[in-house]
Amino acid sequence: MEFAQHVLNIIRAVPPGQVVTYGQVAALAGYPRRARHVGHALRNCPSDVPWYRVLGAGGSVRVDPPQRQLELLRAEGVVTLTQRVSLKKYQWLPGPLSFL
Repeated sequence: MEFAQHVLNIIRAVPPGQVVTYGQVAALAGYPRRARHVGHALRNCPSDVPWYRVLGAGGSVRVDPPQRQLELLRAEGVVTLTQRVSLKKYQWLPGPLSFL
């Protein structure tokens, strides 16, 4: 499967109210250390891909301006008072093959 398509499928599998990091998605796709490639795959992604559930390392919002991403996350119950989301509380930790 093409890398970009695999990335989009992984992000589609992230449940509402949970988040992943770019690096985590890259590792799940089998390409650790390719976080930037995940960002490229999200450019112009289809509307069914919850792009806003993908965060930078440490849970930081990487979209500029961040308001729309934060609004969408808050609508799903992700509580944040800053532009950083608690990965300890909201990070998705999938089981084996749960996103295939």
